[in-house]
Amino acid sequence: MTESHSANPPGAAETAAAAADTSGPADTSGAPDTSGAPAASGTAAASADGRAALAELFDGTGVPGSLVHRTLARLGTGAAGLLREDPWLLLRVPGVTPRQADHFARRALGDHARPDDRRRGRALVAHLLTEAARHGHTVTPPAEVLAALEGLGVPDPRRAVEDALDAAEAIALTEEADFDEAALEDGDLDEIPEPEETLGLARWAMAEEAAAEGLRRLAATAAPLLDDATVKAARSGLAEDRSLSVTAAFGTGVSILRGTADDLARTALGIAGIAAAHGLRAAVVTPTDRAAADLAAQAPEAPAFTIAGLHTLLEPQEDLREPEAASGTVVFGRGEQRPLELDLIVLTDAAGLDVELCAVLVEACADGTHLVLGGQPQSLPPAGPGRPLDDLESSETVAVIELEPDAPAAPPAVLAAAVRGGELVTVDAPGKEVVIVPADGATEAVHRAVQLVTDSIPRALGIPVEDVQVVAPAAAGEAGTAALNAALKARLNPGPGAFGGFDPGDRVLVAAPLPYAAVGETGTVTGADPAGLHVEFAGGTAVVPPALTSRLRPGWAVTVALGRGTRRPAVVAVLPPAADDDGALTRPLVATAFGLARRHLSVVQASGPALAAAVRERPAPARRTRLAALVVQ
Repeated sequence: MTESHSANPPGAAETAAAAADTSGPADTSGAPDTSGAPAASGTAAASADGRAALAELFDGTGVPGSLVHRTLARLGTGAAGLLREDPWLLLRVPGVTPRQADHFARRALGDHARPDDRRRGRALVAHLLTEAARHGHTVTPPAEVLAALEGLGVPDPRRAVEDALDAAEAIALTEEADFDEAALEDGDLDEIPEPEETLGLARWAMAEEAAAEGLRRLAATAAPLLDDATVKAARSGLAEDRSLSVTAAFGTGVSILRGTADDLARTALGIAGIAAAHGLRAAVVTPTDRAAADLAAQAPEAPAFTIAGLHTLLEPQEDLREPEAASGTVVFGRGEQRPLELDLIVLTDAAGLDVELCAVLVEACADGTHLVLGGQPQSLPPAGPGRPLDDLESSETVAVIELEPDAPAAPPAVLAAAVRGGELVTVDAPGKEVVIVPADGATEAVHRAVQLVTDSIPRALGIPVEDVQVVAPAAAGEAGTAALNAALKARLNPGPGAFGGFDPGDRVLVAAPLPYAAVGETGTVTGADPAGLHVEFAGGTAVVPPALTSRLRPGWAVTVALGRGTRRPAVVAVLPPAADDDGALTRPLVATAFGLARRHLSVVQASGPALAAAVRERPAPARRTRLAALVVQ
């Protein structure tokens, strides 16, 4: 049983940014928006007044003016008044540290700013849980929170936690500990284990419970979609693993496929084709619209099933001003009240689903819908909190089918597969499908990457610049995506960034969800006017209003976390010097980066022996989650 204490949390028909703005315009780190603060709203006049009042407050307290926009986005047009009442609310703004919030409080309150202020303790608890969520955790042990509060100089950490619970800044969760019931009946168990207590933010804890409830519902309400004879005929001539995938897809409510990106795509198309041939409503779903367009090119001509990006399938709504929507969210039209009209849904890559998007998806599935979740082994964890696909597999409640390769893999895929197995190998690439480019330091790495994108790859391989994607582990650093984008823009589309930092011709990346494009979607700026930026996405042209342009980033170079949803004909993976890496290189990150290349992979190798060490020794960091336990309840 799970016991929760919270205010009314956002419904799971809303999903958060997989990569909200956490440290200013250059940040493409993939860190999620975990604040859960209300979205800004109000008339244009109120917005202008609110901005002026906040700018005046910040100017008088020494806060950089660059923080005004993010603060308004988090706290709304009344931010100045809220911060005068409680200056530690500044901690809700992404990128603000406890030290900075304390400094602001001292400037705002003078001698009344004290370490034992209960407002401070409350805010620090929420901040610590938010930071845990940014690292993928949905819950945190109370002892860890108490120790961190003590380290931050909170005189009474336990009272701070209680205050945060009373104010619904956090929720307390109790999970029954696992124990051997047979041993208890036999009298061999000395004592029943104590329930495990954790702390979390309502947004993620409730999403995890909604995801688990939805997965249990789909499993319980599923009936076979095809009779035994039809399934047997469909399986005829298939290899054993493909045969098992057909049986699971049509016979069970939820199943998992594990395999390479190409094998998952081909298997998904095959399953959907069988469904459509027998009059079932089926959809093959990808992380982005661009990935859906690429997959549609591989499908039979005029398939009788849907191929779509998940964001588009869920029907995002244009109005972002829903009163209960958390900041950085999009409200979807599909959900419990208006479920998807499909019998079978196959996701080609579910490894990138965070717990909130997973909850949105399963709530949008009607009773009886069959859900097939695909994922590559050793995939990079989601950018947002949780790890639903891995948790579901570890719960041992659904069928998991391992797909063996059914065709020779391209050299980039061969290298990615070796990395997933913990080995960094030399692959046979007679057509220069894989090229390792050594770089002596960050400056040379950026230079080599620009050279590859603008000259070497188009000239030697005939792959145009628009089909080349640069990826790197992080935004920061001398060889991060911010530095790479600056160098690439200077060569490919120089300009002053006159329109919200962008110019017509710029490639842009969606770093926080928009009604017209998912996180990780790339597009090209085609123009700008008072209405906003005109951006050509894979799903069509959209006008991004000025208030939402902060959700865009330059898109020639993207973090692996943000670029994972779309494979490209050519990928340039820039691996920074060890000094810039700061532990970012892991086996899943490297495997995911290499696996994004369809035809050609250039590895700009500036990390030295750190690369091999990461592949050999460094799996993804563990995440504290509850979904596996919740699914089996």
